[in-house]
Amino acid sequence: MKVLHGCRIVAVTLFMLLAVGMSFISGQDQGGGDSSRPNIIYILADDLGYADVGCYGGRTIRTPQIDRMCREGMKFTQHYSGSTVCAPTRCVLMTGLHTGHARIRGNGGPDLSPDDITIAGVLRDAGYATGVIGKWGLGEAGSSGIPTKQGFDEWFGYLNQGNAHHYYPPFLWRNEEKILFPDNPVKRTHYSHDLFTEEALGFISRHGKRPFFLYLAYTIPHVDLDVPEDSIEPYLDVIEEKGPYGTPGGQHYRHSEKPRATFAGMVSRLDRDVGRILDKLRESGLDTNTLVIFSSDNGPTPAGGADPDFFDGNGPLRGIKRDLYEGGIRVPMIAWWPGKIQPGSVTDHISAHWDVFPSLAQLSGAPASTWAHSDGISFLPTLFARPDRQQQHDYLYWEFYEQGGKQAIRQGKWKGVRTGLRRNPDARLQLFDLDADVGEQNDLASRFPDVAGQLLRLMHDARTESDFYSWNK
Repeated sequence: MKVLHGCRIVAVTLFMLLAVGMSFISGQDQGGGDSSRPNIIYILADDLGYADVGCYGGRTIRTPQIDRMCREGMKFTQHYSGSTVCAPTRCVLMTGLHTGHARIRGNGGPDLSPDDITIAGVLRDAGYATGVIGKWGLGEAGSSGIPTKQGFDEWFGYLNQGNAHHYYPPFLWRNEEKILFPDNPVKRTHYSHDLFTEEALGFISRHGKRPFFLYLAYTIPHVDLDVPEDSIEPYLDVIEEKGPYGTPGGQHYRHSEKPRATFAGMVSRLDRDVGRILDKLRESGLDTNTLVIFSSDNGPTPAGGADPDFFDGNGPLRGIKRDLYEGGIRVPMIAWWPGKIQPGSVTDHISAHWDVFPSLAQLSGAPASTWAHSDGISFLPTLFARPDRQQQHDYLYWEFYEQGGKQAIRQGKWKGVRTGLRRNPDARLQLFDLDADVGEQNDLASRFPDVAGQLLRLMHDARTESDFYSWNK
């Protein structure tokens, strides 16, 4: 069993005290469902860069619905993903443990086990209907890691993240049953993203009379670059193309004649459907009793013909997917709850995906003991404009095992990054002052050796050994 750090004990005490101050959440009739426990929808995009959407600086791709969500809600400017690739980020979200403690710390790892505590299980125990739609990536068929064994009542989508690369799949999973589309890869009749949106709208309709938690893990805009033509058309005369990517049938990812317009169309289709979710809540009278959070699993990627340089998908940040520089792990996060979150608000509170677990658990009324194991800190005081009650992280920590092995840590304005750990476990730490150098261009380790030494010690203390992962495998 992991020993609780002193700051976590303080966190539990603080959360219990906050319960009184937050009682206004449950003390009003908010319309639709059980007003004492709000509905929760968590929308996760896949490989969407920090600056791929307009409200975070994007200038090329049209995202009016996500931008509306920003205007009507709260924008987090310093929010971080659980990891720099898919599976570990999803593990961090579900378990509230960062990659120094999580079971799954890289793609292609183990399945979640019966011992793992998930936010879905906590919310289900608190009386919520729980559903996940989209990409799972935390357990294969028949394993202990499938969604229905990890706290979800309903599940529809891809179990395997490799299958999720293709938007016209031969099958998807509904609970523990395969739903077959045998002609789909050729006839292209069932676009998976559209199926996920319709399933999400149906979930909201079915469960509007009781509190629900919907984890909507969209696969867009992860490659394949593939989207129906109606989403591509607005960009055909606007974006200069670099020409087709690859050769038909010549690579894992689908050949795209117009990769840039296709990528832009995918993001716009994602944006359209975020808007449909918000509109559905309003039409159903559930908007004033539903918290909606939008985020991404990691930074942008050039894989399969996607072009983050052209779209400036990481904005001023250094790095992309698979980097532990800011561009690989700093992601958008928008929180929307009409009547509860101040419209147009912006926060620079430093937070991460492992904070989602304690935040949602506290919001549901679950006892503090259910998130005491977590590495996270509730961001509810920030959501409800009580910054005086917002606890701060001592530090944030990441580790990653591809590309030679990497670690990163952030403490206040200081960011430390180490690379090449497989070759050299004692690799030096690069040190950056994010207040002055958000692009991480100036390594200050030689100027501030005491700070660099402190971050190295924290890196050592932040993690536990894994039975599955090491720098050498």
